Amino acid sequence: MLSKKTKYGIKALTYLAKQDRKVPIQIATISESENISVKFLESILLSLRKSGILGSKKGKGGGYYLLKDASEIKMTSVMRVLEGPIAMIPCVSLNFYEKCDDCPDENACAVNKIMLKVRDNTLEIFRNTTLADLSN
Repeated sequence: MLSKKTKYGIKALTYLAKQDRKVPIQIATISESENISVKFLESILLSLRKSGILGSKKGKGGGYYLLKDASEIKMTSVMRVLEGPIAMIPCVSLNFYEKCDDCPDENACAVNKIMLKVRDNTLEIFRNTTLADLSN
């Protein structure tokens, strides 16, 4: 299941994508518009800033803004920042691979086979979807 952090992060990014990219938007404005708690939104936007998706400006006229055009922000990067691994189990993860303790042979594992298909199809959707696609 998609976490609230990821759901709210996508909503906040979509809101920012619809604004003038050069003008920082205050957290309170995003919070009110998207019905997200300010405290929770602060931590989400901080994660997105640390990952290089968002920039921020302090002080009067400050807030958050997209560092790139929305058409350049792929959902794979957003999902990995907010949700972590895209794969549902660690033995099929591209970036967070771990061998399963209870599996002697991944090549013979039925769970591994189906989860590879799920991962590949999910990645296909995320790779081919940008923030611009969601905000239009």
